[in-house]
Amino acid sequence: MRSSQAKITVESLIESQIPTFLWGAPGIGKSSIIKQIAKEKNLECIDLRLSLLDPTDLKGIPFYEKESHTALWAPPSFLPREGEGILFLDELNAAAPAVQASAYQLILDRKVGEYTLPDGWSIVAAGNREGDRGVVYRLPSPLANRFVHIEMEVSSDDWRDWAVKSRIDPRLIAYIGFKNSALFGFDPLKNLRSFATPRSWEAVHKILRSPLPHTLLLEAISGAVGEDAAVDFLGYCKIMDHLPDVDAILRGEECEAPSELSTLYALSNVLVSRLLQTPNEEALSHVLRYTLKLKNEFAVLIVQDLQRQGVAMEHLDAFGEWVEAYAYLL
Repeated sequence: MRSSQAKITVESLIESQIPTFLWGAPGIGKSSIIKQIAKEKNLECIDLRLSLLDPTDLKGIPFYEKESHTALWAPPSFLPREGEGILFLDELNAAAPAVQASAYQLILDRKVGEYTLPDGWSIVAAGNREGDRGVVYRLPSPLANRFVHIEMEVSSDDWRDWAVKSRIDPRLIAYIGFKNSALFGFDPLKNLRSFATPRSWEAVHKILRSPLPHTLLLEAISGAVGEDAAVDFLGYCKIMDHLPDVDAILRGEECEAPSELSTLYALSNVLVSRLLQTPNEEALSHVLRYTLKLKNEFAVLIVQDLQRQGVAMEHLDAFGEWVEAYAYLL
């Protein structure tokens, strides 16, 4: 299912404290979704990598108790003792089978050794699929049967909504909007060190924000998403040089409307990003009136992006003009 659907589903299962396993290709944002849910719900999130543990680490270390003359297990300090949160077992299927086996009781019975998981905590696991060339072990059937399994897929629309909200470089948003297939280029049959994923495009955003000299951008971006994607993206960036004067549009000055699709995608994302960075009703009104010159789908795209980010515009006269112009589409 799409990332937005997976998030809603996992969020509901967390509330019901049903153990959940989120599957998907590397770099598509599985871990980010769990951490986002925890942040939105104001829950603590403990990211526990079982692949780094030995079988005895989860159960704890045995010690001799003098009074009862018995051996007790000292639970590890990294397991929660109180409150509410998410115990996130990331890359669970990358753990050795013996470590996975030690998690059986914790996942199903919410206890292991002398330790009991507090009532306010939910268990969520995530991992790559066996065909993704990662270091994974097949989940034993008894362990797999303890989870509700959710398969997550890449969605360019969901990524674009996230990218606008996260203030990702508008050139990246425009490029992925123009070429959806560029968002994810992982092929498990090819032995590539760098390939395009939502995670690696976020790295490109950070590269673009870094003080790296322009002459080194191609090599750095190639190291994140691969050479073909890097060349294609930087070629698209040159389109930005041919955009109308965005500042003039925000001031309400007369500007021509481009007709090329690639330029329209770039212009739409730049206008939305600028309005989100510096909210201004006068500039918003100017942009709404300017969209009346654009192709219909891009006028609607700009307004939808702004509304999804919570920008209020219904009270503006310019929005009334916009609605009247596009009523037949709405």
